[in-house]
This record gives sequence, structure tokens and C-alpha cells, in this order.
Amino acid sequence: MSRSVKRETLLNTAESLFYEYGFRGVGLKQIISEANVATMTLYNHFPSKDNLVEEVLKQREARYWSYLDAHVEMDSDSPFILAAEAHGRWLKEQSYKGDMFLRAIEDYAGTDNDIENIARGHKTRLLQYFQELAQQKGKSNERELANQFTLLLEGTTSMTTLIGAEQATEHSIAMARTLVQHTS
Repeated sequence: MSRSVKRETLLNTAESLFYEYGFRGVGLKQIISEANVATMTLYNHFPSKDNLVEEVLKQREARYWSYLDAHVEMDSDSPFILAAEAHGRWLKEQSYKGDMFLRAIEDYAGTDNDIENIARGHKTRLLQYFQELAQQKGKSNERELANQFTLLLEGTTSMTTLIGAEQATEHSIAMARTLVQHTS
């Protein structure tokens, strides 16, 4: 296995385990075992568990934005609804047990590391995304619309753990249509 393949294997294994069992519920020995790599391989790529968590969050965020960008056509009539639909598909495929970024904020709140900042940055970026989208679409209430759509997607994420991704997404899309109609 090449160095980059081992790094990717470690990141993917760690992400899967962190998502399934939480950041505090998974030790480095378990990651090493499941990734089938040597202990030194882990430490050559990630000097600490915190560093590994940071990289997992960065990888997940990059994948989320890539996913959203691939499904949202900015020049469409309603990119807001496309974003709600894409977020719902992401939840069904990648985030059916809750939000890894919120877990990171909860688990690492008040600690002196970058994990909480990375997770909060993801949430801030979502707000900025909708604000920029509103600007591109010529909406006069861009800040308010951005807050509403961010809350809508965050609420959809939270409700996924209660009612499932499909049902939460159906409600989200209906609400997105209402928001878009009232801001035209």
C-alpha cells in the first residue's frame, strides 16, 4: 500500500468509526486494527488523535461541499430547493445517524484545539453559502433568507435521527418551496 493510500485508509476508517461510535468512543488502537496498518503508520500521518479528528472533519466537509456543488445548479430557477434536496440525499447516504460536526462541537467544546473551530466553521460556511446564493439570485433579504435556509437544513439534519432522512427531506423541501415563494 502506498503512503497516500494508507493515509486515505486511516481517514476513511477513522471517519466511519467516529461516526458510528463517537469521537470519545473510539481509540487509536481500534482505528489501527480496523485499518490494518502499523501503529507507526498512523503516527507518521497523524501525530495525535486530535489531529486525526481534525483531518477527518476536513475530509468530510470537503466531501459535503463537493456533493452539494455537484447537485446544485446555481443558474437554475430554484437552487435553494436543489440545495434542500441534495442535503436530504446527503443525509440519507452519509449522515443518517446525525451530524458529525455537531458531535464534534459537543465533544470538544471549550478545549484548546482546532476541532471545535473546524466544526463551527462548517456551520458558518453553510450560512455564507446561502447568503451568497441569495445575492446571486438578487434577493433583497439575503441575510434573513440565509438564516432561514441554514436553519431549515440544520433542522432537517436533526429530524433525520427521529423520523428518517426521507421523511425529514420531504418536509424540508415543502418548507423550502414555501420560503422561496414568499421571497420572490
